Amino acid sequence: MDVYQAIANRKTIRDFSQQEIPAGIIQKVLSAGLQAPSNDHLRQWEFILVQDRVQRELLVSKIRHPKDRKAATAVVNRWGLTIPSQRNVYIEAIPKQSQMLLDAAALVIPCFHAPGDLLHPDSLSALNSFASIWCCIENILIAAAAEGIFGVTRIPFEPERKHVRRILKLPDGYEFPCYLALGYPAENAQRLEQYPFSVAEKIHLDRW
Repeated sequence: MDVYQAIANRKTIRDFSQQEIPAGIIQKVLSAGLQAPSNDHLRQWEFILVQDRVQRELLVSKIRHPKDRKAATAVVNRWGLTIPSQRNVYIEAIPKQSQMLLDAAALVIPCFHAPGDLLHPDSLSALNSFASIWCCIENILIAAAAEGIFGVTRIPFEPERKHVRRILKLPDGYEFPCYLALGYPAENAQRLEQYPFSVAEKIHLDRW
């Protein structure tokens, strides 16, 4: 599969089958992540692979979210969202925030060296380490898609972030941007309609 096909095939999945991912494939897609551009040229990235069910349950115990579509719809209404495709994705996604992390064949916590106070940067360039770990994550998602594996990320709220750091014993100077769940899709997994876009309309020549 060429890179363009892998990018086109990549999709967000929140319903996973019970099929395990071979250890060699996990290493292969994480290795693809490590090929991403690094802000400091040192690739100070580490991956915590959380496979123990009890440990996962402990990690997600701080996640608070509506548990059904009715409650999720109320949240979306409160946010004032009106575009149907956007509303549908949130309504489908919100109730699955914990279960998708529990059910994924692989739960990866990508970590990166974050000098300074990430949540209170003094300049745009202070976010370079944060930007580069997302390049790493996107490489992982594309490489996984080339293997028929799909995933989903969840960015933690602050109480979750502190909880996960404590449980996983992240060292000072390291941070994690998201939970990264990977796995083979369940039979009922679907790719919801995305908001349409035109590449030509996204390109601005010389100025906006």
